[in-house]
Amino acid sequence: MPTPPLLAEIARRHRVDPGAVTAAPLQGVANRVYFLGDRLVLRIARPESADDLRKEAIVIPAAVRAGVRTPEVVAFDDELLEEPYMVLKRAEGTAPGLPAAPADERWGPVYRQLGAELAALHDGVDDLAGVPVDIGGDPRADLAALAGRGYLSADVADWLTGWFDRLEPLMPAAPRARLIHGDASPTNLLADAEGLTAILDWGDAAWADPAVEFAKLPLRTVPPVLEGYLGEACEGWAARVLWHHLHWALGRLPTPPEPRAAHWSAQPGNRILETMRFFLADPPPPWRELSFPG
Repeated sequence: MPTPPLLAEIARRHRVDPGAVTAAPLQGVANRVYFLGDRLVLRIARPESADDLRKEAIVIPAAVRAGVRTPEVVAFDDELLEEPYMVLKRAEGTAPGLPAAPADERWGPVYRQLGAELAALHDGVDDLAGVPVDIGGDPRADLAALAGRGYLSADVADWLTGWFDRLEPLMPAAPRARLIHGDASPTNLLADAEGLTAILDWGDAAWADPAVEFAKLPLRTVPPVLEGYLGEACEGWAARVLWHHLHWALGRLPTPPEPRAAHWSAQPGNRILETMRFFLADPPPPWRELSFPG
């Protein structure tokens, strides 16, 4: 925990009255967050997340150069405190809500803008050292293990294997790895009455299949995000995104409960139930053609 004198020292470095340093009302899992007056934000890494903040110091400037709406880094320091800290410009807005169903347009414009921002990121950064590569596996290899441990029956495991088998030929050849944000979920977005204002928290950034980006969003939000991302039909993309959603949903089933976590996918059953919710709410094409196999 940073001491008041050290917080005051950081404030003075940025010409902020130490009396204007306040803890943010919502604290992150990876960082302690403080407001330095009304224009700057201080993020101090928790010990287990120090490397993620160091990575953000590399990724955020690259995202800014690509034209992505994300707060600029004002300073990064790895010496003053026991863990690294970062000072960023403060963005205005609040986390957007979720559509009640795929056709609900309450938040559609914000998520279409998010898609355009993600396209700028994926197309705008070609080379960046110090960022890990995320290599996805085949979810069918996990199904037998889940059945053997009692999380699924053999019959359900076979049924899910059939769903992955049906999706595989519908997916295009794997695109080259792109720099992805890695956690563009609603809790890491800010929006106001005019639309999306910022994408926050780049600690999960990686080089990966760009379709992985859309697996961090509830499926209810993905159709408008892909519309903003592609501006055209998304048949192959839809199959690839669903592949990742189902894979990650299976991975969450054997994990411990998280009763106090606010993230939409934090609780073990949320992902698989969000998938069901999406397909039971009359999704648009081509999604409805990818629904539960018979």
